[in-house]
Amino acid sequence: MTAARLPSWLRVAAPVAVGLLGLGAWFAYVASGSAPRMLPDPAAILGDFVGRFPLIVEAAAITGTNALVGLVAGTVIAVALAALAATWRPVDGMTAPLVAALAVVPIVAITPILNTMFGASSQFGRAAVAAIAAFVPVFVNTLRGLRQTRPVQRDLFRATAASGAQTFRLLTLPTALPYLLTGVRVAASLAVISALVAEYFGGPSDGIGTAIATYAKSGRAALAWAFVGGGIVIGLVFFLVTSLLERAVARRLGAGRPPA
Repeated sequence: MTAARLPSWLRVAAPVAVGLLGLGAWFAYVASGSAPRMLPDPAAILGDFVGRFPLIVEAAAITGTNALVGLVAGTVIAVALAALAATWRPVDGMTAPLVAALAVVPIVAITPILNTMFGASSQFGRAAVAAIAAFVPVFVNTLRGLRQTRPVQRDLFRATAASGAQTFRLLTLPTALPYLLTGVRVAASLAVISALVAEYFGGPSDGIGTAIATYAKSGRAALAWAFVGGGIVIGLVFFLVTSLLERAVARRLGAGRPPA
């Protein structure tokens, strides 16, 4: 017995209603006078967001670029190492400790080192932090996907005299692609978060994270929250793009499969 599917309008109305309730509670909390000084009302934040929109867009472009560069670099390296690890067991044994170490490395600890290493005027350290954060989920998911093909499927391709390249293109890659895209979707959010955090610890004096820290320290709470909103927009854009890509590929792969 399957659960009834919610109507499309309810799936849209429910999060909107929750958001409106949250805004109402926020307004009420600030109006009560018991809210902290660094928590202004949403109207003041919106005013600063609109008034400083060009500055927020400029900072968001820098942070988004660092996150995108890190996501692409981390994905390419992760896919290449996962392919090697799936092919040769010795490589799998060598990469396992590396992946485990990167999975637990504290971003806030390694960021100042990378920023100092590559210079105070370089964005490379921030992009490197985003790449490290993106690497692990892409590697783990891709390696799992590459190992999903069954022996009977590989034997069938061998029986039809398919080459290694044909087997990879027609069997291994379509099987692993959904896993890879799931890893990229998870990594996209981590890359944005890591790029934002990296901007708190040295490097050039630009980007969303640097602006949040600067305005929060100077007591301009509404403006700091406006830049937080800019960071949220970046994260939503990355998440939506990767989710749509994942859904489109899944639909295409599903359409190409013969009916059971």
